[in-house]
Amino acid sequence: MSKRRKSQRAETAPRRDKVRDIFVPRPFEGLVDEPEWIALRELVPAASAPLRLTPALIEEFGDRPATLATVLPMAAPAMTKPDGRVLIGLQRHQQSGDVSRDLAEALLCALRTEPGEQVAVPGLPGPGPRLQDILVDGPLEISMHEGFDFWLDPGAADDPTVQASLERANAAIYPTVRLSAAKAAYWCQVPEKAHVRWVLPEDEDAALDALARLGAAGTLTLGERTKFAGMFRAHGRLVPVWDLPEETPATDWEDPVAQFAKRYAEALAATDPLDAAGRRSRQGLLGRQLTLR
Repeated sequence: MSKRRKSQRAETAPRRDKVRDIFVPRPFEGLVDEPEWIALRELVPAASAPLRLTPALIEEFGDRPATLATVLPMAAPAMTKPDGRVLIGLQRHQQSGDVSRDLAEALLCALRTEPGEQVAVPGLPGPGPRLQDILVDGPLEISMHEGFDFWLDPGAADDPTVQASLERANAAIYPTVRLSAAKAAYWCQVPEKAHVRWVLPEDEDAALDALARLGAAGTLTLGERTKFAGMFRAHGRLVPVWDLPEETPATDWEDPVAQFAKRYAEALAATDPLDAAGRRSRQGLLGRQLTLR
């Protein structure tokens, strides 16, 4: 091809605008259950919650039931059911720097898709509405599941292939229990130990100061045979983690977590600067950052 023809072809080819990815450190900011959104994305293997669409979306797409799921088959971002229901998955393979934008686009793509058809969702959605724009905000009505059977339509598990796939997915689940002693606090059992992990709702500096005060006072554990393992950051919030004896059931940790939550609230309310012991405790906490989710 001559240089002239190449030049002409380049002039007539449509220009593709590059999609810019923007990192949002607190994608769920403004949602009343921000810590629970984070917990469902980072801590919980199998759970679901109904979502309420804004009146504008209902007017455009009809009153189609929408469900938030921790994860969908093959970590798909969204799926539709033949009866018109739509599901979006929090834990997925492809994502941009703004999780809220990703989830909103997945939900919109599902609503635009005919019931029962496969949903196509772009990896980088670009500018557009976020969850905060398309949902009627409110507390999440979370249902915990022991397995991923909630994915399936009635009778679908009769298919041997589907049943085998479901069994493989269920085998990868660590037992997880939502605790009532504190919002966004979850007990889970892993090989040879158990954990309590709690997504704190406060800003990081305030949460860290409160934990430092408790550390300096020697009240950072949940009782005998427990250990404060450290903490990690998730979507702009701190998540402390405690190691627990594996043989003690989840229900036995409700009171220790409630007592800790009370101590934590009192430490949050303190207004005096950290003393020397508190500053050393804070520095020690910063050195105990975890990466394990």
